[in-house]
Amino acid sequence: MSRVLTVGAAQMGPVARAEPRASVIARMTALLQQAARKGCRFVVFPELALTTFFPRWYMPDWSEVDGYFEDAMPNEATRPLFEAAVAMGVGFYLGYAERFMEGAKVRRFNTSILVDAGGAIVGKYRKVHLPGHAELEPKRPWQHLEKRYFEPGDLGFPVFRAFGGLLGMCICNDRRWPETFRVMGLQGVELVALGYNTPVRNSVAREAEHLRMMHNQMSMQAGAYQNGTWVVGVARSGPEEGVDMMAGSCIVAPTGEIVAQTMTDGDELIAYDCDLDAGRYIKETVFNFAAHRRIEHYGLITSQTGVVPPP
Repeated sequence: MSRVLTVGAAQMGPVARAEPRASVIARMTALLQQAARKGCRFVVFPELALTTFFPRWYMPDWSEVDGYFEDAMPNEATRPLFEAAVAMGVGFYLGYAERFMEGAKVRRFNTSILVDAGGAIVGKYRKVHLPGHAELEPKRPWQHLEKRYFEPGDLGFPVFRAFGGLLGMCICNDRRWPETFRVMGLQGVELVALGYNTPVRNSVAREAEHLRMMHNQMSMQAGAYQNGTWVVGVARSGPEEGVDMMAGSCIVAPTGEIVAQTMTDGDELIAYDCDLDAGRYIKETVFNFAAHRRIEHYGLITSQTGVVPPP
């Protein structure tokens, strides 16, 4: 039985700070329609797809901050996207800012969900590796306040049975950490959906733009090959509120090869027929974990965070 899953990577261009959710949802629905015409059964949208990338601003008023968060999913604003997807028989990955009450405490996460073709949420992930800082840093040309607005994810890196395979999720900075992919790899993951919002230039370090793109792609390619999995990395891109955001959305095969990539920095849909069995030989040979991993030597990975040089 064939296990080919046609996947769409739905890159989104800039979302202005004042752009209403209804406008964003209309753009996303248009991308879904393109995907359906190409035969896609699953579509990946970017990180924080419903709003501008708000962590670039310091906002002391938490009521203003909470305007960027969703208290339920789906909700009144996003229901049309779910309904359109159901009508087309297409599932999707959606990144958004999640807010909810736990007792008297407000919880806020950078979240993604996995939605099946019937509109049911069958998986949830909360971003683990939050980059940036927690307080205003006036010397920066723009802020990166994810550590202020979000808690680190508390769900780990789960893998879900969906679309005839084993699917996992991560978000943006997670892709730079090999542990992200390895934890999912140890659960047999066959496709990782990954949305990102990444500036073309680093706000605090001199780093060539071509290196930024290389590191973006290299991280996903390494994660794919070292775990025998497809990786679908999808950007929000282009000039957004004074910050140029990286494009380069791509679909990476289990061999580490980029098999499809966007050509623009705006709304763009690319698609590829992903054979979920394509990584099996990698899992059974070079990266046969059961045969070759030596966990007795990996203790430092979970026993410390920072670098401790030898005496």
